[in-house]
Amino acid sequence: MAGQYYVPSQSSQDLLEVTTRWDRIIAGFAVFIGAYSLLHLHWSKIKQKVAGWGYSLIVYIGAAGTVVFGLYNGGEFFWHDKQENTAFDWIYSYIQVPAGATVFSILAFFIASAAYRTFRARTWESSLLLITAILVMIGRVPIGTLISEQIPIIADWIMAVPNLAAKRGILLGVSLGAIATSLKIIFGIEKAYLGGDE
Repeated sequence: MAGQYYVPSQSSQDLLEVTTRWDRIIAGFAVFIGAYSLLHLHWSKIKQKVAGWGYSLIVYIGAAGTVVFGLYNGGEFFWHDKQENTAFDWIYSYIQVPAGATVFSILAFFIASAAYRTFRARTWESSLLLITAILVMIGRVPIGTLISEQIPIIADWIMAVPNLAAKRGILLGVSLGAIATSLKIIFGIEKAYLGGDE
């Protein structure tokens, strides 16, 4: 996929289309493998009654309920026309969305705690990080424009140049790690996700 940007020819475009089709096929099978792995892991926890096995039971109940309400579509099954305000819509709107909001709000407290510990200006690097964070935060709110017209421009530059460079480096590292882990799983070297030894 990256090669098409460096080899601008019809053959690289054709290869990209074939790769994209294969990616969709593999992703479809990966959903089933992921579901099997998840259910197998939680079934092992329920069977062995390890600490927190009740949460694994909730995973089974939630998955089964979501599948049933997803297929049973407001009095009709999924092959009929979609009804509005079905039980599945209710599950999404009143369980999934609030649960996601709860997780992200808890995460905000962890981030605030980590920022407080990190942004204490003890060295010049932490001082630079503190000043940069303040500039970006002030540049993202309307009061930044009232203080100076340059603050939003500086904040945009920080996000577009140094931040994006660091983000790309992190994404490359994560991608290489994902490829290495995938190869270990494919060749049977990594079995920890199934509850086995490495």
